[in-house]
Amino acid sequence: MKRRIVVTSALPYANGDIHLGHLVEYIQTDFWARFQKLRGHECVYVCADDTHGTPIMIRARKEGITPEELIARSHATHLKDFTDFQIAFDNYYSTNSPENKELSESIYRAALEAGVITKKTTAQLYCEHCKMFLPDRFVKGVCPKCGADNQYGDSCDKCGSTYGAEELGSPKCTTCGGTPVVKDSEHLYFELEPNHDYLEKWIPDHTTSDVSNKLLEWFKEPLRGWCISRDAPYFGFKIPGYDDKFFYVWVDAPIGYIASLKNWCDRNGKDWREYWGSELYHFIGKDIIRFHCLFWPGMLHTAGISGPDKVFVHGFLTVNGEKMSKSKGTFVNARTYLDNLPADALRYYYAAKLGGTVDDIDLNLADFVQRVNSDLVGKITNIASRGGQMLQKKLEGRLGTLDDEGRALVGKCQDAADTIARFYEERKFNQVVVEICKLADAANEYFDRLEPWKTVKTDLETTRTTLTAALNAFRLIAIYLKPILPVYADKAMKLFGESEWTWESLRQTLEGVTLGTYEYLASRIDMKQVDAMIAAATVKPAESGEVAHESRASKNKEKPVAPLKTEIQFGDFEKLDLRIGRVKECEIVPKSSKLLKFTLDCGSLGERTIFSGIRQAYPDPAGLVGKEVAFVANLAPRKMSVGVSEGMILFAGEPGACGGVLMPTSEAGGGTPVT
Repeated sequence: MKRRIVVTSALPYANGDIHLGHLVEYIQTDFWARFQKLRGHECVYVCADDTHGTPIMIRARKEGITPEELIARSHATHLKDFTDFQIAFDNYYSTNSPENKELSESIYRAALEAGVITKKTTAQLYCEHCKMFLPDRFVKGVCPKCGADNQYGDSCDKCGSTYGAEELGSPKCTTCGGTPVVKDSEHLYFELEPNHDYLEKWIPDHTTSDVSNKLLEWFKEPLRGWCISRDAPYFGFKIPGYDDKFFYVWVDAPIGYIASLKNWCDRNGKDWREYWGSELYHFIGKDIIRFHCLFWPGMLHTAGISGPDKVFVHGFLTVNGEKMSKSKGTFVNARTYLDNLPADALRYYYAAKLGGTVDDIDLNLADFVQRVNSDLVGKITNIASRGGQMLQKKLEGRLGTLDDEGRALVGKCQDAADTIARFYEERKFNQVVVEICKLADAANEYFDRLEPWKTVKTDLETTRTTLTAALNAFRLIAIYLKPILPVYADKAMKLFGESEWTWESLRQTLEGVTLGTYEYLASRIDMKQVDAMIAAATVKPAESGEVAHESRASKNKEKPVAPLKTEIQFGDFEKLDLRIGRVKECEIVPKSSKLLKFTLDCGSLGERTIFSGIRQAYPDPAGLVGKEVAFVANLAPRKMSVGVSEGMILFAGEPGACGGVLMPTSEAGGGTPVT
């Protein structure tokens, strides 16, 4: 029976590039959507750039362009990256669209009429320097629940607690580093408690047990209301009836799914309500479960709009077993990867790792090279390479007929269809790859046992029969691979002279036909290509760890001033490359009475970790977050017992007295040279 299916991926934020971690989601959604289409179902895959919010506004202001110009540029870049990774959206749109504005206002009015919108005067953090109320992610401080420092204003990475930004201890504006003040502002809330019973029943039916069990912990007490408004200045949609209130970005972002679908339907003469009301599936990362499984279905239910049939949740990407790192070159943008390696390789490797669970997956770079070379190239492609080229060079490229042994091999490949289809449907792509490799092993065993490279010298027709079976087996394998490797499969399809493959194509065998010209399907990759990618992604360190003390005043007048060190020449000083970095994080190093650990945003130089022995001067290092500091950028790395230090922060004066880190007074920006 033909199904009508709508599939979405979470919307990438317009304020950043697509990287390999993002691609875990979009590639697996593409696998699933392509599989549904291969099966003959009507499947529409929609997505969009998430374009609203304070970060967009601030970045555009810094670049001297309008937010609209920024998001247009980002949209083109994102779509290019996705296309080059063979991700085929039916519509890739923008949340800054007339459809989204209309739908957001409509859903809001429905909630207003249902009586679930309330007004509350809320204490918020306001930055006098930036002249704005601070969004959750623009303030850091001490977690009010566990005391962990350097936590964002909405949740704690250490204990997982959620809270309001105004509850943070020692809050700091992450833009300017200043201490915000608390101001009252009236805000609009979407009350979830009226949907308590509905959501408590909805969640287990539409998520996996591990996800629902976690979410249902919230239902032991009344559900808290969700603030859906933000104060001006803000880049987004104004809330009807207000001049200075805007919809919070997480209100109109998921509505962007419907807006993208509506845009596609309008252009194709279809009714979006009919499509949205069919089978609907969301693919998301585990970090945004709360928005997609509480607020989103609550909003839709209140507005009388059906919610998703299932929310498919996946884990994060690690590289070589660790969190992606710019300093190690493992935080790789999509374009950096594509500049060095083929898209097919990553698509195949992700398929081999994805099992339809919320577990993280690891991109082990050595395993990546080995698996692509041994399985995709050496095992699967090898069948077509050896068989296809031999047939064309020695046997006019014409297939013969299948004998009983060959028919048994082809039948074995055809019999795997239901198993492979089930694994695709369940998003167990790793099991799809396992089954495909089993078939490739059988085809290679058949090929090697019959030794056509020998029989071609003595018996051409026996050789033709052998190659006919091997190439038919490869054809079936390539059809199974089509959702994972669409470009690869299209090349294989041309080899067999076919114009389109569907799941029904698995029932056919090819005999007596002449093949097209063999085109290389996949090439081995070299670890040197991976090394080049890592080198291109690495933020080049110029490291050291000591603080440059330009002078050290005594702690008291009786204590003599330390003598000057050996005089240096101006040429020695010219060797120093002094830069400006913005402090992203600063924390006390455990078991050290002197050291502070700085994480600096150094602009084009990326992030750097620097250890400095100035703890006495800054007993509360959180006060340095957001500040700009001068540092020496071209010193050799220094390995310390607590880690590798990647620079030298300039410090003048005596710790605890009048000394301190040298901070520029101008808005120089991270990584700017000091002249």
